[in-house]
Amino acid sequence: MSLEWFDRVCSELEDSLDSICDKYDENGGMTIERGAKHPRIEFFIENEGVEREYFCTLFFDPHNEEFYIESFEPDLGQASKVVLADIEDIIDAVHESFHMYLEDDSVEEVFVDGEEHFYESDEDEVAELFEEIDVEWETPEVTAYFLEDEVEVTYQFGIVQETGDGVLKRINRIWTDDEEMLKDETNFIFSKEEASTIIAMIASHMDSLSTMDYHD
Repeated sequence: MSLEWFDRVCSELEDSLDSICDKYDENGGMTIERGAKHPRIEFFIENEGVEREYFCTLFFDPHNEEFYIESFEPDLGQASKVVLADIEDIIDAVHESFHMYLEDDSVEEVFVDGEEHFYESDEDEVAELFEEIDVEWETPEVTAYFLEDEVEVTYQFGIVQETGDGVLKRINRIWTDDEEMLKDETNFIFSKEEASTIIAMIASHMDSLSTMDYHD
């Protein structure tokens, strides 16, 4: 797959992010997961003494060579995909998400054991929730995909002690050309009922899935 357009946009967005963060006196940054099937760019604000607060995720479809963002439609109860046609639309989408982040004081985003959580509460309530969540990992990291000196994808399963919900942690490690290791971690929390549904849905469509290939 060709990532030339993806790399060009990454460069443009880095300059744009620096500009808008300087304007509003914010310390912003972006992480790039280039090795995923749909590479993505995540934008965050990082303040002294505070965990990173992510405000936008931008995805790239290498097959169609197009960028898109995902948004949740409360009325429909499902996510929607918004395709961004050109660099101007891409920059506008990131800037709009940045302004929404600055204006929204009711939603707090915290990371607990590497997990991303959103709460509509004040700082004291967020701190309390942060301390209460306790995950007991039932398995070690299990490697799902490995390509030496390029990429490694691992999974780990745990249980939230208070609720009994399952947690699936995915860690994606990418090695750059200058031998720097980039690490991306995501977590998915689900109930027992959801687990059986998810397993059944995946099992029914295994034949439709393609294998990972980072050299297309």
